[in-house]
Amino acid sequence: MTTNDKPEKKEICELDELNAICKQAKAQDKLSGKNLTDLYDLFGQRFTKALEALKENRIKKYHFRPSNRNVWIVVGREREYLLMPEAEFCTCDDFYFRVLDKKAHLCYHLIAQKIARNLCWYEIVDERDELYDCLMKEWKKPSTT
Repeated sequence: MTTNDKPEKKEICELDELNAICKQAKAQDKLSGKNLTDLYDLFGQRFTKALEALKENRIKKYHFRPSNRNVWIVVGREREYLLMPEAEFCTCDDFYFRVLDKKAHLCYHLIAQKIARNLCWYEIVDERDELYDCLMKEWKKPSTT
């Protein structure tokens, strides 16, 4: 096993554990005390921030009509962050500095989105297709920090 294999194994383990916890929570339709403990043990402060975002209803799923395109957004401290959950990608600085450097696999925005999606703890925002390009341009803007 090379040193490059270790972070990859941790990444897979982290994601697999999150998916397993989300599956349990979805079956129970809630995050149990054990789920909360397991998530904190797994992610530490990233989970604390994700839970705060969930409690503050900062996870948004934009649904554009008539195209039926969906875009996930998490409202952060500085701005709104665009997420691509299937690619496990976020436009936040944490993703850039920690995830791409292999210090972590998921930023707190992605953790919050995965939990929100499984428990339906997100706001649906219906928009017209005419606003899609404008909003995407705004969400893709680089951070000014």
